[in-house]
Formats: sequence, C-alpha cells, structure tokens
Amino acid sequence: MIAQIKGKLIGKNPPEILVEVGGLTYEIQVPMSTVYHLPELGKSIRLHIHFVVREDAQILYGFYDAKDKEMFRSLIRVNGVGPKMALGILSGMGVDDFVRIVRNDDVGAMVKMPGIGKKTAERLIIEMRDKLSGWEDVDKAIETVDWRSSPSRVTKDAEIAMVNLGYKPQQAAQAIAQVLRNNPEITDSEQLIRLSLKSMV
Repeated sequence: MIAQIKGKLIGKNPPEILVEVGGLTYEIQVPMSTVYHLPELGKSIRLHIHFVVREDAQILYGFYDAKDKEMFRSLIRVNGVGPKMALGILSGMGVDDFVRIVRNDDVGAMVKMPGIGKKTAERLIIEMRDKLSGWEDVDKAIETVDWRSSPSRVTKDAEIAMVNLGYKPQQAAQAIAQVLRNNPEITDSEQLIRLSLKSMV
C-alpha cells in the first residue's frame, strides 16, 4: 500500500498532476483543494495517497491534507459514489463546508455538485451523518500559486479543469465569465477555478 509520495512536481493539468520520484513519473488524480497548495513546477511536494487497483488500471489519488484523504475514503464507501464524484465534491467545497452541509441536511447545496442528483444527495447526507460525528469544522488557508499566464490561457485552463471535474462546458463557461466580470484583475487560473467553483456551491 502506498501511503505517501514525495517527489518533484513536473506537470499539472487539473485534476491530474505529474510527480517525479527516483526517475519514475507518477500520474496522480487530485482535488482542487490540493491544486491550490501545489508549488511551482520543479519544486518538491509531498502528498497523502489513496491507491486503487482495478482490473484495467492502477490509479493514485493524492491529497495535500490528510483529512481530505480521510474524507475521500469515507465518500467512496457510500453506495453510488465513485472516486470521480468524490474528487468533484472535494473540489467544489472544503471538508468543513461538506461537514456543515451534511449536518444541516442541506440537499439543495449538495445537488449543485457535478453528477449529484437529489437521490444521491439524500443518500450521501444519510450515510455520511454518522461517519462525520467526530469531525470538527476547520478553516483552511488557501495558498495562491505564484505563476502567471495570458488571460485567454487562464480562461481556457480553468474551463478544461472544471469540465474534467464533471461540470458541463456551458456551466463552467458561465461561472468563469461571472467571476471574471466581478474580478477582472485575475491572471491566475487556479484562483479563477477556485472562485468559479465557490460560486457554484
């Protein structure tokens, strides 16, 4: 079992990043909550890993925070919730927000996540309620990654990332356009993705 990976970040195309360890390059699927903490390319990074072995693939899921990994594992134990949906949930809201939604039985907020209908939302809330009884709400500081791109590239990268997370292209484009109207100074795609996802919760 792989518990953690420490290596050099050599690529990022959310929700996938590339980490080089001892001459090997690993493809790792990560939620946006982890993307916000990524260093610049070429810098060292350590991630908590959930390793999935299937007949047709071996997949690594990486998390900056151990609590995100724990939440991911709890989510995929819920009937009908797969890794992609779990990553989408952790990308669209923080662990503390998810805990509050479950405790408040807020089905309306849950169905705003990509791929989650009313029945799945209700099942998630019911099955996660007991699992989250020991969780405490936490405030997480988000680190802004210091890299710049042209406005067109920033928008394109943000749209691709949100579509990869499960949102429809039209949903992603509308959310991004709204954020840019309110924050025309944005030149960082990760900040744009974060604000766009937040606007959809």
